[in-house]
Amino acid sequence: MKRSNAWHLRDIILLALIAIFCGVIFWVIGPLYNILTVALTPVGLGPAANDILMGVWCMAGPLAGIIFKRIGAAFLGEFLGSVVEMFLGGQWGASTMISGVVQGIASELGFTFTGYKNFNWLGLNMSVLTTTIITFAWDMARNGYASYHFGLLIALFIIRLISMWVFGGLLSKAITNLLDRTHLLQTQTR
Repeated sequence: MKRSNAWHLRDIILLALIAIFCGVIFWVIGPLYNILTVALTPVGLGPAANDILMGVWCMAGPLAGIIFKRIGAAFLGEFLGSVVEMFLGGQWGASTMISGVVQGIASELGFTFTGYKNFNWLGLNMSVLTTTIITFAWDMARNGYASYHFGLLIALFIIRLISMWVFGGLLSKAITNLLDRTHLLQTQTR
């Protein structure tokens, strides 16, 4: 049976709820980022706060991707979550939407590489990997990661990959499994 890429009202409502839920989480994590940065800076690991929390900030994309199994779902989930964070008064203001675009494209790219045919662990892991690589490259250019020594860069990349896999991978899969038990997602795979 061929799957439709059409969005129905039920899909739009669920996507909006995911964006609101994740956007609130993104907003709440902002002060935790500040606390972690302050705590890790004396030992020279202040930049690691960003990488520790990156999986949380990027989880809306993989989550929306595996729930909706449609082209553009991962991008929309991540971008709309960033919009919610911005409107809640997130500390990065409107630049949050730029990050949402980068993170959304990165997450969507993982599903693109599977031809939008693997919305299982393969697709999810590809989304996690592409999001890790692209957001890390973005931070190299935007946040000055390029000036760090090679050993720190490797450590930050590994921390980010683990964070992305735990939150964007494992947690997204666990949430989807819980939603499957409610039978809410049965019509999502038409």
